[in-house]
Amino acid sequence: MISRYIAIDWGSTNLRAWLYEGNECLDSRQSEAGVTRLNGRSPEAVLAEITAGWREASIPVVMAGMVGSNVGWKIAPYLPIPVHFSAIGQQLTAVTDKVWIVPGLSVSRDDNHNVMRGEETQLLGARQLAPAPLYIMPGTHCKWVLADDQQLIDFRTVMTGELHYLLLRHSLVGAGLPEQETSPAAFAAGLEKGLCEPALMPQLFEVRASHVLGNLPREQVSEFLSGLLIGAEVASMCERFPGTQGITIVAGKSLADRYQQALSRVGRHSTWVSGDAAFQAGIRSIAHAVAN
Repeated sequence: MISRYIAIDWGSTNLRAWLYEGNECLDSRQSEAGVTRLNGRSPEAVLAEITAGWREASIPVVMAGMVGSNVGWKIAPYLPIPVHFSAIGQQLTAVTDKVWIVPGLSVSRDDNHNVMRGEETQLLGARQLAPAPLYIMPGTHCKWVLADDQQLIDFRTVMTGELHYLLLRHSLVGAGLPEQETSPAAFAAGLEKGLCEPALMPQLFEVRASHVLGNLPREQVSEFLSGLLIGAEVASMCERFPGTQGITIVAGKSLADRYQQALSRVGRHSTWVSGDAAFQAGIRSIAHAVAN
């Protein structure tokens, strides 16, 4: 049975590392040295820095995320969906001695082309902590994942978080706005509109028109837009996954609250699992699979 090991979540812009003894976390560290921010350093050098004082020759390192992409350390091939949960921990890509990268997942059909990296590890943990037939993983690119007891069946991606950022920062919708403030009322108003009218294209410019004409406070545009986008996402994706009873949301608490609010408005019950807790549970199960 494995004793001490290192788990790493290595994304595009950040890196997080945990030192474990069995299921007990002994130490954790984080860095802004994501795979797109190495600043001329090699991945080997960054790994040595983030794990300084932790590693002995026999300690395995399991990494997940964009470190396995075509802009990362080494490509860890995608596993095609459908795939058994157990296969994720059994098909790792070796980088150096006792250092592995978790594979991503992919769908390639005429009606669906999708990829994920990092979320597959969270899914392994979420399956242990709060199993469900449907997992929602909010973030920059929100994943909706269909599963059963044994395997991952299908998934879709919605660019809600990125679209919110781009509209506010790089479009006329957010041009010239003051600092934004939290407003549950503005979020709820946007959510209602998005749920009722999920065809977004005609509505996006109306967000600008609303604050230009004084119908929407300029400080609350971000909150209204967040509600509008999440509402439209939930309405359209619940149509794509109809009748699925039981949903687990894998995210930070504040973002999960927004999705739970949207889901409750359409009569769908959901459970929340911390994204960090899910990732750590998932990568622990992979590290144990490496040893066994």
